[in-house]
Amino acid sequence: MIKKYKFVVGAVLGAVLLMIAAGCSQNSGNVPIDSDDIGGVVTSSSGPEAGVWVIAETMDLPTKYAKIVVTDDMGRYLLPDLPDATYSIWVRGYGLIDSPKTQSEPGTNLDLTAALAPDAAAAAQYYPANYWFALLQPPPKEDFPGTGEDGNGLPTSAQTQMHWIGDMKMTFSCTQCHQLGNKFTREIPLELGTFGSSVEAWEYRLKTGISGGGMFGTLGKLGRRRGLEIFADWTDRIAAGELPEVPPRPQGPERNVVVTLWDWADEKLFVHDEISTDKRNPTINANGPIYGVTELSGDWLTVLDPLSHEVTKVAIPASPGAKNSAPSAINVPSVYWGDEVIWERKVVAHNPMMDSQGRVWMTGRDACRVYDPQSEEFTIVQGCVGTHHLQFAEDEDETLLSNAPPTWFKTKVWEETGDASQAAGRFPLILDANGNGQQDPAVGPTDPLDPAKDKELRTGFLYAVISNPIDGSIWYAEMANPGAVVRIDPGDNPPETALTEYFQPPFNNPKSEVSAYLPHGIDVDRNGVIWTSLTGSGHLGSFDRRKCTGPLNGPESLSGQHCPEGWTLHQAPGPAFKGVTDPSSADSFYYNWVDQFGTLGVGENVPFLNGSGSDSLLALVDGEWITMRVPYPMGFHSRGMDGRIDDPDGGWKGRGVWSTYAAQTTWHIEGGKGTKPKVVNFQMRPDPLAK
Repeated sequence: MIKKYKFVVGAVLGAVLLMIAAGCSQNSGNVPIDSDDIGGVVTSSSGPEAGVWVIAETMDLPTKYAKIVVTDDMGRYLLPDLPDATYSIWVRGYGLIDSPKTQSEPGTNLDLTAALAPDAAAAAQYYPANYWFALLQPPPKEDFPGTGEDGNGLPTSAQTQMHWIGDMKMTFSCTQCHQLGNKFTREIPLELGTFGSSVEAWEYRLKTGISGGGMFGTLGKLGRRRGLEIFADWTDRIAAGELPEVPPRPQGPERNVVVTLWDWADEKLFVHDEISTDKRNPTINANGPIYGVTELSGDWLTVLDPLSHEVTKVAIPASPGAKNSAPSAINVPSVYWGDEVIWERKVVAHNPMMDSQGRVWMTGRDACRVYDPQSEEFTIVQGCVGTHHLQFAEDEDETLLSNAPPTWFKTKVWEETGDASQAAGRFPLILDANGNGQQDPAVGPTDPLDPAKDKELRTGFLYAVISNPIDGSIWYAEMANPGAVVRIDPGDNPPETALTEYFQPPFNNPKSEVSAYLPHGIDVDRNGVIWTSLTGSGHLGSFDRRKCTGPLNGPESLSGQHCPEGWTLHQAPGPAFKGVTDPSSADSFYYNWVDQFGTLGVGENVPFLNGSGSDSLLALVDGEWITMRVPYPMGFHSRGMDGRIDDPDGGWKGRGVWSTYAAQTTWHIEGGKGTKPKVVNFQMRPDPLAK
């Protein structure tokens, strides 16, 4: 149970209480340590501080390194397995402000004194971004559908409040790129200039920097005038003193989490995704390097050796004649970089995946690339189409699947023949509209049905892809409102035999109590159940096709709302937007992942959400959420994750989950300009003091 805590008003009183706490500190000898540990007790004037973080950081290693643990119900902590270095150590937690940093080394017992927050406003500076973003108030339900700029200021495409929220969060990129609600977005920085109103300030800030054109263009989907007014109202209320609700401190297994961070890449780059192993066999590349790609900001593979703590950067080769696709000029200077064009890209690598040989495959604008760590060489794989996401199927050809367009590439066929034309293919999206169980000539997406024909499906952006290990079907997440999961059965001879099924989450469906919408990521468990992040409504959704009671083909299946019973919806933790009564979340779930093989140590087939707006990864274990928060530096905006087993017999130390700080705005991370992207390892101990 979390100990109650209160705010001490008045700096003088706070200082007196801190001195009293220092004199009443418990004996750190209660925490046994090894020569590579630091442990002790955290107390304040209220006694032991349970569920707060102890942070150790050093610059003595080849790259900046930090380790973070949580105190138990007696305020005890143990930082395990620290590399030999001198560390700055301090306490952070909800209801506190950061304690003074203390220098220490491994093998030391160190008691720490927590600093109580002098008031609620000071305490709130440490809350995750989504708690602040929850203060934003979307337009009320009665304002929909929108009537345009000359009407109520909302676009006619915004049919419901849910459509508007989905567009703000994900469909048109606001929280795809960075957090909203962090200090850099909930305030209007003085460096931005002087304006007649907050509306003017927001209009100006959305035009600044290397992404200014895209940010301001996005605003049109929210209603340009109305959108500016809503964001201005949000920051005005915060400036006037409005505060978010208080987040809960870590409790239960959340106190067993060990977070380790390394700097990697440069301050002007962002690392879109990392990969540590083969998703199908998480013992591949055990104890080996972690790989990340820098996507829009540069053509680099960034590599961390987690044993030596060394970081290297390898250039991803561009195709002959490729041109830079980054903006060549800045229209409105950045507060942080002025007129400097900080990005250059020709490849636009996006998503890395690892094969059974430990090679790293990655997407690119024109073709895939594969990097062989043994030879340290890249190969440009023409015929493996440029796309967003890659996943390996579990077949003898080690087929590489991609999302947009939906294609396959049989990597072993390519290696054996050298002929990409034999290895590559594209799936058509053909619905079995006539219900005969086979692919027939099809009418177009907008054509009327023909009883003798099938129907071509037109979807929104098929953002993510996964292969079902049970039946070999291929699944995609359609990023749209309400969106859908799309199933392709390849048949015996694709593309001629491939058939598609289309399943929307329940949305204004009378057979469902709630509406869910906007899939983004997708994954599958070893039982064949599909999982998707429904970032619009704030759910993690599972879809089990075996639960469908109605027809899976024929005319009745074409709407997408024909199997609400196949869906199970899990509302994610955290606050909803102000004034919104339908399911919603101010958090953003960029992607999701299933820990099929128990790489974290909390069970097999555990589904996760990327808490991209809440500085966290969220694990759903036996129906209960475990929030694995990264409290320092604030700004952990993850896109993907994966898990690796380094030693199957090594207990909690032999396994872990990996992710990366992946926001495009690296300068939004706590510390501001000059802060570098970080790769993060999560481990789960059996208890908060396990060594």
